[in-house]
Amino acid sequence: MDTSNPAVFVNAELLRLYVGRRVRALIQVVRTEGGTVIGKSTDENQLVVKGSPPFPLTKFVEVIGIADGEKSIHADIWNNFGETIDTTTYNQLCQLANGDFKHLFV
Repeated sequence: MDTSNPAVFVNAELLRLYVGRRVRALIQVVRTEGGTVIGKSTDENQLVVKGSPPFPLTKFVEVIGIADGEKSIHADIWNNFGETIDTTTYNQLCQLANGDFKHLFV
């Protein structure tokens, strides 16, 4: 596993802390507009993801890329996560990865 350029687990609220850095987020796809995907983060806030998404996209997608704004990610990796996922647990993972257990994730 390559650990030279880790991606921080984020939701929409945490994304603003990592502008310019590599992040990973899970979104529920709301709509696509060309190479842009509008999605709902695990904390129920909207995120905009730019890049070259694979088609077809599933309902839930994990994206890895650079946070290029407080609510925007330019993704270079898109992972389809299927039609159902426990977003509450993923959101808790984001909180743990940015809290007291941060040292275990980055």
